[in-house]
Amino acid sequence: MTKGAGLEGAARVGGGTTVVADRAVRSLVQNGYCVFRQVLAEPLLSELRTLSERLCAAEPAERRERRLSQGTMLSTMVDPAYAELIAWAPALERLADLGFDAPTFTDGYVISKPPHSPRLFWHYDWFAWGDDSAYEPRPPQVFLMYYLTDTSPGNGCLRVIPGSHLAHNALHDDIGNPHAESLSRAEDLSLPAYSDRPDEVDVPVRAGDLVIGDARMLHAAHANGSDAWRTVITLWFQPDFAALPERVQAQMVRKTHPVPDTWPEAAAGKVRSLNPAYSGSAEAYGRDLYRPRSR
Repeated sequence: MTKGAGLEGAARVGGGTTVVADRAVRSLVQNGYCVFRQVLAEPLLSELRTLSERLCAAEPAERRERRLSQGTMLSTMVDPAYAELIAWAPALERLADLGFDAPTFTDGYVISKPPHSPRLFWHYDWFAWGDDSAYEPRPPQVFLMYYLTDTSPGNGCLRVIPGSHLAHNALHDDIGNPHAESLSRAEDLSLPAYSDRPDEVDVPVRAGDLVIGDARMLHAAHANGSDAWRTVITLWFQPDFAALPERVQAQMVRKTHPVPDTWPEAAAGKVRSLNPAYSGSAEAYGRDLYRPRSR
């Protein structure tokens, strides 16, 4: 098992040079993820940590129980303060370094695993597996993950299976619906969705690092065995929205979280300027389960 491999299989990089950008591109295409160091700076990091802790603590316990594996999960539209993170210039510059000059943003989540909570199940976050574009090297959608505390296997760091965004993996045959409610409830931790995998890699990071990952990649998280909450803010971007098939574009617009009318215009404008737009008549894709390309 590739435990303790950390980021050896991916780029843990800063930004600003062609060599660095090339390394990150190779890692994202080949492995499905890359890591940029210290993209989220103070004082915004501390401000978001304080805000997120307050909002997550206020979530009713019964909602948290329904998502025991994930923990508390809130839309970033819950507070206009998240607009600054969504439009964070250093992150958009890192996307540009990867060759994504005009990304769009659809939705984001504040996800906080409580102390002594179980593993997050293995899953992917793509839906249009019936389209040939799902098997192309260029990622149709990426997550931007900002952990607000340092992470390790002991407090629930990210786990990934490098290459699983493009190549069939045995786990694909075992997990079925990767977003089933029973998985969220962590009803049976003996299922393959919670298992150790021979090809998995841990991705521990420091608070303020940015993890960029392909939505198709199989990923999970360790249990949080610590006494503290482990919070991540996950933002979903489309690197090249205009190149997506029209049915995928239609679904992306459909899943976009609307900006609340109560937000200050400055915050609302930051988010709306990144939202995708589609004016065609194609039918939006539903959520297809993964299928090997040969099928």
